Amino acid sequence: MSDAGPGRVSYAYAVLREGAVPAKELPADLAGVAGAPVRLVSGPPGTELAAAVSAVPAADFQEAALRRNLEDLAWLEAVARAHHTVIEALSARATVLPLRLATVYLDDSRVRAVLADCRAMFTACLARLEGHLEWGVKIYVTDVPGEAPGAPPARDEADLSPGRAYLRARRVQRSSREDAHRDALEAAERVAAIGRELAVDHARHRVQQGELAGDAGENVVNDAYLVARDHAEDFRARAQDAAAGLAGVRVEVTGPWAPYSFAAVPEGAPS
Repeated sequence: MSDAGPGRVSYAYAVLREGAVPAKELPADLAGVAGAPVRLVSGPPGTELAAAVSAVPAADFQEAALRRNLEDLAWLEAVARAHHTVIEALSARATVLPLRLATVYLDDSRVRAVLADCRAMFTACLARLEGHLEWGVKIYVTDVPGEAPGAPPARDEADLSPGRAYLRARRVQRSSREDAHRDALEAAERVAAIGRELAVDHARHRVQQGELAGDAGENVVNDAYLVARDHAEDFRARAQDAAAGLAGVRVEVTGPWAPYSFAAVPEGAPS
């Protein structure tokens, strides 16, 4: 039986040092996945680790059900939002090691087993992340400079046939887009140089497309940087300014976040 009760399993959000966030300091209204209250489960004596967990319905996280649920965007969004809320609440109080979305264990005793079995790895990761924050940097190619759609033709175009005028406009558009991509590469190189100076680690994520990118333009860089708190504001300001003087390029800096991109979880951890 799960420590949380029959028909439930232990959903784990993050690992942290035991005592880093006293149980009485957890926000009373902090709700996790499925609205379940969050509690801290300590590892066996000597591990000096704890995990933030909630009791969630086992039926939602059995293999077949979970596979279906992960294709349900509404369910996935609700779980991701709750997962993020808990981790951000903890990271505002202590260094945390975020766990993957939908990390569940049969019961709290299995959570304790993971804390014991992976003690060395968890402890090393927490030491490395101590005093550091994650910043996201996205670079977009936005509206390409050049001729506006529907603009009146230039004087030397007046005698062009519609077909030739169209081809000329396409060449101008293509040239402008190539220029914008070169400028985006320049912005990316500037950010990378800032990262080499101020960050201790760098992670590259898949660029966002379609609805994920929204109306921001074409996402060409989607990276994360692990930065010491002492350098955080310097990194943010300089990265935000990386597109200065570059037409058709926008840099978006987000954060600070808990270090999601730099949280290594062991393969084959017991569940």
